[in-house]
Amino acid sequence: MPPIDPAIRLDLGFTATRSACALTAKAVVYRANWQVRAAAAADSTRIVSLLALAGLPVADLSEKIFQRFLVAQAGGVRSTEIVGAIGLESFSATGLLRSLVVDESVRGCGVGQLLVNALEKRSLDEGIQNLWLLTIDAGGFFASLGFIERARTEAPTAIASTAEFSDLCPGDAVLMSKTILATSQV
Repeated sequence: MPPIDPAIRLDLGFTATRSACALTAKAVVYRANWQVRAAAAADSTRIVSLLALAGLPVADLSEKIFQRFLVAQAGGVRSTEIVGAIGLESFSATGLLRSLVVDESVRGCGVGQLLVNALEKRSLDEGIQNLWLLTIDAGGFFASLGFIERARTEAPTAIASTAEFSDLCPGDAVLMSKTILATSQV
């Protein structure tokens, strides 16, 4: 397949290949076209759908938690499809990054990194300096963004007290953390 000209832009919908966000029969998708925004109440159904399809916990999601989500969607006038989401639970200067999910059709296209970067910026704006997360299969991805694997016994009390830590994520889920600073690439 020939390289995609970055000047081409289609807002007709999309599909993408995991390796390159390449030209497909429906459209072209570019990382530069992703938009991240605060989730709205109307987004909760799509967020739950994405989370459930990815096998991520949804049992404890409430209106309060949905208010702390960010969503990613393809840019353009006609494309409003939510392709990713990420949540934040905050406890003073500590935050729990929860439920990063990206639609399978656009994984590998930069959406996950964009969402994490936006969440880090939001966290800094709110005075959060330490982010924690639990993951079963995305440890390599988070390590590439500067998160460090931790023993579960190192979790701060606020994190260890969450439903995600104590009930929803299996005991073999990897605990990771990152100290974010104003100089972080967000």
